[in-house]
Amino acid sequence: MNDASPDALVIGSGPSALAIATALCKEGVKVHGLSNKEPNEPWPYTYGIWGKEVDELGMEHLLEHRWRNTVSYFGEGSNQKNSQHNNATEHNIEYGLFNKIKLQEYWLNQCEEYNLVWHKGHAKDALVGDKHTTIKTREGFTLKARLVIDASGYDPVFIKNKSEGDIAIQTCYGVVGKFNSPPVESGQFVLMDYRCNHLSNKEREEPPTFLYAMDMGGGSYFLEETSLGLSPPVELETLRKRLSMRLKSRGLEITDLEHEELGIYLPMNMPLPNMNQGIFGFGGAASMVHPASGYMFGGLLRRAPGVAKIIADKMNNLEATPHEISKAAWNELWPAEMVRKQALYKFGLEKLMRFSEDQLRDFFKGFFTLPTEQWYGFLTNKLDVNELIKAMVKMFIIATWNVRWGLMIMKGREFNLLWNFLKRY
Repeated sequence: MNDASPDALVIGSGPSALAIATALCKEGVKVHGLSNKEPNEPWPYTYGIWGKEVDELGMEHLLEHRWRNTVSYFGEGSNQKNSQHNNATEHNIEYGLFNKIKLQEYWLNQCEEYNLVWHKGHAKDALVGDKHTTIKTREGFTLKARLVIDASGYDPVFIKNKSEGDIAIQTCYGVVGKFNSPPVESGQFVLMDYRCNHLSNKEREEPPTFLYAMDMGGGSYFLEETSLGLSPPVELETLRKRLSMRLKSRGLEITDLEHEELGIYLPMNMPLPNMNQGIFGFGGAASMVHPASGYMFGGLLRRAPGVAKIIADKMNNLEATPHEISKAAWNELWPAEMVRKQALYKFGLEKLMRFSEDQLRDFFKGFFTLPTEQWYGFLTNKLDVNELIKAMVKMFIIATWNVRWGLMIMKGREFNLLWNFLKRY
């Protein structure tokens, strides 16, 4: 192999790619990057994280906003009032939003410090050999590395997985701007607002959506209408209409539209990758999205260093093949415990997808009465399998009969999803 060839070639330049690339660099791995855009091109989306998570990672200095007043609203059905103060569920855990520019610079500066070389192009073909993997690009040039890491996102270039049927998609439509009246309290972050007094009885029979909102300071607010996850997904135009109706019902008007987020399509229950392939994946390409919450950011930040260490250790054996290095990395990213939890989370998501508007609101009202360590651990994927089962059993016990009935009825592929968990447990 050419001496100029790297140990690892990372495909992509988004958060997942930069997280694993810098972690590898810190382990002494020689890394190159391949991206179809400039690595410093601004990221289009926002990235949130719980305050406890970011503090544990020592990255709190990269936050742009941090809220102490974190709440949700679940309402009381058709008799809901318009008041934003109605029935707030207080979470008592801080929530933060990364400064995207600072976070990107933080990683890119480390890449530069460790002499990471960037190549611009579109990965097209891959040949995994005994000593290295060869990547051919659309542009006609060739790259080689001992390990190729596909971190190109939810529609990866090379990562293969087994089809498990329709994918549940979380969809969002949001705006940032100023309003004629504050849409949320000063300094407040709203994780979920499921109140639906702005909808007709017929509209409440349609798939439920909720408002995700926050005070951005300086008179600006971020409001996003969100569908938790559905197949087929809730259309962007439906979310736009619902946000407009929600604002109108509260007497709110946008006086200065600063930014329009024209839709996020987040696959919630992607099948696990084929872990016998000689190319490794990370981030969305490796199905790391939390199936029950849509969270991934905290997980990829926590897990990148451990995965990088395994890769570096395996590479110390100069006889290790790309398949052997990749296999070790896959086993670190998806150990048996994580695979079991993923199966259980997918079963839970399938349940939530079938819930009516009333059931979903009742479910979350009950969910956030669980002890903080349980609901927080559930959302951040920090519980082990036994702790996860205990949390779910407790949720069933405290749930309303409306929710219990929905949890007990087996429809569609729910039985198969539950069996996938049980046979691994």
